[in-house]
Amino acid sequence: MRVAIESKSFGGDEILKDISLTLEPGSFTVLTGPSGCGKTTLLRILAGLDTDWRGHIEGAEHLAYVFQEPRLLPWRNLLDNIRLAAEPAGHGAEAAAALATVGLEGYEDAFPGTLSMGMARRAGLARALAVKPAVLLMDEPFVSLDEAAAGQLRELTLDLWRKIRPSVLMVTHNLAEAAAMADRVLVLSGRPAVIAADLSLDRPRDRRDSGWVRDFSGRLRETVGNGAVPADPGSL
Repeated sequence: MRVAIESKSFGGDEILKDISLTLEPGSFTVLTGPSGCGKTTLLRILAGLDTDWRGHIEGAEHLAYVFQEPRLLPWRNLLDNIRLAAEPAGHGAEAAAALATVGLEGYEDAFPGTLSMGMARRAGLARALAVKPAVLLMDEPFVSLDEAAAGQLRELTLDLWRKIRPSVLMVTHNLAEAAAMADRVLVLSGRPAVIAADLSLDRPRDRRDSGWVRDFSGRLRETVGNGAVPADPGSL
């Protein structure tokens, strides 16, 4: 996916300006930055949910979106929720397989109101993956979960990403999460917001121990706070 957003405004207030980025096939990119800087707005533009902006996007034809809230239809059971997205359209076997991949086999007949938040977020992930997307957009998909549940869902997400290899763009405020999961971290900052830093993480994930994650996320916190590229981005 290639993105070039010249400008996005709300009521005369410019929110985003000169956002240019490319999501390489199979990459895992994290987008972070101060609250209210326009991260979710950027995702909504990429998903085609916001069309009032100037610029152009290429390669957005086959994507899926994991929202901050699971947004499951409460009057449909889990299988029917996933069938709405599954390919081929409405295929029950594909929907059931998607639920099984996120550990929800046996919950096909359950309704969203009976699920824990962690289970509902798993179902939201299953629905997105049932689309078999080339690009997967994720807006703080682990927010409001306790650390144990969030950690399990992070590992599940990475496992499924390794198998399916969509291009991922994930928004998070959790900088340790960014350090543990990403190939690349983009920092959005300013008013109007621009990409203030573009950092590559070359260290293999299995070598990112707690000390390294703590160190990286601390330096990244300074970058987010300063809204500027660090002097030596490669050192991160």
